[in-house]
Amino acid sequence: MPNITGQLLTMMLLPSLAVIVAGLFGATRSLSKLWRSAVQHFAAGVVFAAIATEIIPEVMHAGTPGAALMGFAAGVAAMFAMRWLAERLESRDSAKASALPLGFLAAVGIDCIIDGVVIGTGFAVGARQGILVSAALALEMFFLGLATANTMKESGAGAAKIVLICGGLAAVLGTSALIGFALLAGAPVAILTTLLAFGSAALLYLVTEELLVRAHDLGETRLVTSLFFLGFMTVFAAELLS
Repeated sequence: MPNITGQLLTMMLLPSLAVIVAGLFGATRSLSKLWRSAVQHFAAGVVFAAIATEIIPEVMHAGTPGAALMGFAAGVAAMFAMRWLAERLESRDSAKASALPLGFLAAVGIDCIIDGVVIGTGFAVGARQGILVSAALALEMFFLGLATANTMKESGAGAAKIVLICGGLAAVLGTSALIGFALLAGAPVAILTTLLAFGSAALLYLVTEELLVRAHDLGETRLVTSLFFLGFMTVFAAELLS
């Protein structure tokens, strides 16, 4: 378990910063569909590599298979439940013609809480694990911030409101990470393994059902598709050389 120095605190809050930067960028300009697809392919590769090279090995070697299986199953169930809730909230928004996409924002807020706990758990396990998870999720959260900004622009929200809401989501994410670390620092191995397994399931869902699905919908070329493997290789190479 690492002591949280200023440098580690900065890394823990890096995904929150990514949301704010994405909100600022998305409030003033828009990426083309192909560029958004490219970013999502690269982010998916990075997140997938972080799961494969760091999180899953940590779970497998913890020596608590029951906790690992229970945590993974709970993660899968939670992500499908979150998808069901998001679809219901979004359909309610459509029926009410809400000025703000409250259902979408609620789903994003829940995702921020889950990702924050995953980041806090990573740092509770070790500095290296926490940094890798945080760096991978920073890319994911940048995309999520862009998606939030684009969705709000389509609903007619102004730049100031977009930046304010993205700042609020960043605060939720950062607070969840800090609280998660504070509660889990020194926790028994079985609890940390359960939460890491939960996080791995949540991140796998993110890659397969969110990032890649949405990226394919936006369009792709061979070069764009290759960015998934470039993202994976970037983390893989860093692990091999560390």
